[in-house]
Amino acid sequence: MIRICIAEDQQLLRGALISIIELEDDLHITGEAADGEEAWAIIKKEKPNVCILDIEMPHLSGLEVAAKIRHHNYPCKIMIMTTFARAGYLQEAMDLHIDAYVLKDEPIQYVIGAVRKIMRGERVISQDLAAALFMNERNPLNEREINVLKLVKDGYTTNEISKKLFLTKDTIRNYLSLSIQKMEVETRQQAVQKAVEKGWI
Repeated sequence: MIRICIAEDQQLLRGALISIIELEDDLHITGEAADGEEAWAIIKKEKPNVCILDIEMPHLSGLEVAAKIRHHNYPCKIMIMTTFARAGYLQEAMDLHIDAYVLKDEPIQYVIGAVRKIMRGERVISQDLAAALFMNERNPLNEREINVLKLVKDGYTTNEISKKLFLTKDTIRNYLSLSIQKMEVETRQQAVQKAVEKGWI
């Protein structure tokens, strides 16, 4: 029996997946979660064979949960489900050695088949996502620039960011200037927007 944990913040989709998966003789839902923190608690307690994780969830994203699974060396297989083929997300998933990366609009039988394949040691990537990986853009931002842009995205001012990161305002402005150049845009807001669209922050 393959024991599965599903983490998906859309209740309708989560319920549909659970209902159909439970019809399979060799699959069993051992836990369901509406956000990343709840998913992580279930994973630690139940030790499922497979975790199906939505990539964008409250509290912890699917990729953040996956990183925790890898950090703690849990043996469960990881399937990430997403709506968009964002290059940044895809690269991060590959770096975490995700077992399956599938689009939400794939037929349910594709998802069920993917669960069985990854349990056999195979890797599954939706065709459209595989094409995006082939054309993948590398994130040009370094870790500090990413952190600064994330704080800009959250509405913090230059002064507030400098206090949070214990850096001078001139240093923050320098990081923002470099980010704008690397993203080939004109303003910090455009840099944030492009980085979000690419899945880089």
